[in-house]
Amino acid sequence: MASLQTIDTSVWVQHAWRNRLQSLLLLVIMAGFVILLGQLLWGADGMLILLVVGLFGVLFSPSFSPWMIMRMYGASRLTPEQSPALWRLVATLGERAGLSAQPELYYVPSRMLNAFAVGSKTNAAIGITDGLLRQLDQRELAGVLAHEISHIRSNDLWVMGLADLFSRATSILSLMGQFLLLVNLPLILFTQVSISWFAIALLIFAPHFSALAQLALSRTREFDADLNAARLTGDPEGLARALAKIEQVQGGWLERVFLPGRRVPEPSLLRTHPHTEERIARLMALQPQLAESAMSMLQFSGAPKMQYAQYPISRMPRWHVNGLWF
Repeated sequence: MASLQTIDTSVWVQHAWRNRLQSLLLLVIMAGFVILLGQLLWGADGMLILLVVGLFGVLFSPSFSPWMIMRMYGASRLTPEQSPALWRLVATLGERAGLSAQPELYYVPSRMLNAFAVGSKTNAAIGITDGLLRQLDQRELAGVLAHEISHIRSNDLWVMGLADLFSRATSILSLMGQFLLLVNLPLILFTQVSISWFAIALLIFAPHFSALAQLALSRTREFDADLNAARLTGDPEGLARALAKIEQVQGGWLERVFLPGRRVPEPSLLRTHPHTEERIARLMALQPQLAESAMSMLQFSGAPKMQYAQYPISRMPRWHVNGLWF
């Protein structure tokens, strides 16, 4: 059995607080765009109304059933009888994370190397693609599942849902403002009515800035989930190896399809995830120390790949009518 590791607590706390502050700042920025547009369209009353509506949305935001979302991916539920090793792994990680309910597991029939979490802390599901199960060994898969469980524990699903609410609200208000501007354009052109070019610029560019803030928030939450995953497993190298393998296996054909002959320019503001090399560097920079407490029940050394489907999925990933790509 390989030696297992924990993370220096002071380093982890420093990284965690930095990521939380970045997340809070980005959410405040996104909320600020909504409030500014509300003030621009309806004055102080508009700001107050949007604050009340936003607070209501924060407190009572609807959550879709994980089962419904998994159905959109054509996923099927994995039972403990079908994949006992996978269930034991998730149960161990969920217990270490302090989750009150174990996430359900779903098998996604896709060649893409991907895992994702949906739902809430008390009702969550993790989807795992066929490609991921076939390419990663148990040590690497433990890191990926710990990453998704960290998203659930940190309530990232709610945070990103809130960010999406702010982004959509900004886009709707911007469209309303641009429509009003278009309707009143003759009045502006043929009379002495003065207009604020700052207000016009805000109407046009606020959705784009809000979207960039949402992407930056996503990257921040990914860093945080990486750090928490390493803390759960005590094995940051396992997740680092998984990230490197996913980048090598999947990044190649994605780049050939969308960016033939070149990579995404660096730095890119349009990445929903941080650059893989940066994620790996952060994981390895944690300088873990040997410890007896880290998941000694998992036999990482020479662990086989955990498969579910009898035959590999042969079709290439494609766009589906529901708007998803898998």
